[in-house]
Amino acid sequence: MSIKSKFKTFFFLDDEYDDHNEEYEEELEPAVKQQKQPVKPQNVVSLQSVQKSSKVILIEPRVYAEAQEIADHLKSRRAVIVNLQRIEHDQAKRIVDFLSGTVYAIGGDIQKVGSSIFLCTPDNVEISGNISELIKEQDFQDTRW
Repeated sequence: MSIKSKFKTFFFLDDEYDDHNEEYEEELEPAVKQQKQPVKPQNVVSLQSVQKSSKVILIEPRVYAEAQEIADHLKSRRAVIVNLQRIEHDQAKRIVDFLSGTVYAIGGDIQKVGSSIFLCTPDNVEISGNISELIKEQDFQDTRW
């Protein structure tokens, strides 16, 4: 057998493969048909932005150490109302500074909604409206802030 004929039989170029090749093709046909079927695009919608339920957490911290708990709620994408009326002024300022940094880091918002009461929201909560006129009137009465 010459090299040329060996090459032909190796790559099934010779006529001798006809019977064997037909059986081989019949075995491969279902697999080839499965591969050739067009893949239909699936209509998959990401529901990452849609949450089952939104929560608003009310917290009245007594010490500065509770600020981390508030930040954890914000990181979990929950709005938090923080009442700082029962904490010392210096610690309340530190909590507001800490929460301002946290809100900035997550792209949220912090607003004063009353005397020593703040609303902290993550980026998935939109705040609309303005109550600054009421706050200004209260600020004259309450010199604490």
